[in-house]
Amino acid sequence: MTYKILTNTSPTLEEYIYLCSSVGWKEFMNFDAAETSIRNSVYSVVVKDHNTIMGMGRIVGDHAIYFYIQDIVVHPDYQGKGIGKKIMSALLMYLEENAPDKAFIGLFASEGKGDFYEKYDFKDFSPSMTGMFKVISK
Repeated sequence: MTYKILTNTSPTLEEYIYLCSSVGWKEFMNFDAAETSIRNSVYSVVVKDHNTIMGMGRIVGDHAIYFYIQDIVVHPDYQGKGIGKKIMSALLMYLEENAPDKAFIGLFASEGKGDFYEKYDFKDFSPSMTGMFKVISK
């Protein structure tokens, strides 16, 4: 399998919708606001086989102290081939080179994916810290 990892490259809105829908996130996403969100990313990578997007990953945050790894998605047809690892490596390389000392790097892992992120030294600090979030429903 041949593919290219395109660093500092964001997915198009269509590619974003395609990947998120492929992993069952469609009902949880506000695609009307997604284009602005993508444009405001700190850093993004996409993985393509010719013109077909296979995966993506983003970093969002304040560009200073707080960074969150977001939207690590590999299309199901390409999962299990190391593409997610390549995406994580590219995002972490960016952070190592650009984030300041003592920067906070966070993420939320989908159910069953915690072990993947633990390989990159992300830890669940329960019970000393609680990861919490709220979703606005209108």
